[in-house]
Amino acid sequence: MTKIIPEITRESIINLVNDDKREDGRELDEYRSISIETDVISKAEGSARVKIGGTQVIAGIKPQLGEPFPDTPDLGILMTNCEMLPMSDPTFEPGPPNDDSIELARVVDRGIRESELVDLEKLCVEEGKQVWMLFIDLDIIDNCGNLFDACELAVMAALKSTKLPSVSMDGEEVVLDSENTIDLPINNKVAMCTFVRIGEKLIIDPSLIEEEVSDARLNVAVTEDGKICSMQKGGSLSLTRDEVSDCVHMAILKTKELMNYI
Repeated sequence: MTKIIPEITRESIINLVNDDKREDGRELDEYRSISIETDVISKAEGSARVKIGGTQVIAGIKPQLGEPFPDTPDLGILMTNCEMLPMSDPTFEPGPPNDDSIELARVVDRGIRESELVDLEKLCVEEGKQVWMLFIDLDIIDNCGNLFDACELAVMAALKSTKLPSVSMDGEEVVLDSENTIDLPINNKVAMCTFVRIGEKLIIDPSLIEEEVSDARLNVAVTEDGKICSMQKGGSLSLTRDEVSDCVHMAILKTKELMNYI
């Protein structure tokens, strides 16, 4: 289901942005209010709720022992899934994940994976036989735009709050002790900045209506030490080299602010 934006609304938003204004009064490079709450799911080993303006997402982490991939026998495994709940947006439909849901999960997963946020080597229990598998589940509660940045923050906050059961070996049998837990081994921090182009200008943290009238999108994930670890282009039109460069420089500045919320 695609939203139909009245032409008068589209033109109004484009004209505002071209005049360095936004429909909610923000600056072009200004985020909406952000809040992060951890340990919101009692049955998950790690969880977080993130709100950016009216957008609200929840991330939950479920660890499980399993066999490693054959080509990485000494590394733990990350798996990210996203569910867009129909109540969060009238365009979300029940059923299998759609293209938007799959893209969102993959972009968030790439930022977490390429930043080396989690020390996967320390998730190995017995090389070639047993490693920790981390199942990351994202639920979209309210979609008011910019799900990418909200989900990236939620996953990072949830992973940093995750506790693993202590593991010991009894002969060849793995013994888990849920009463004595350890922190998930974390190497880094990462945050994502999402930009869209409306008219002639680039804006950060687009609202839902701004996303609908934009013609190009760029997601930039940056680590704590200022390194670009992933990028994703979206939208129907291309971006110039200068526009990409502007987004990258702004993302390096803004991700430092985002990480302060964790």
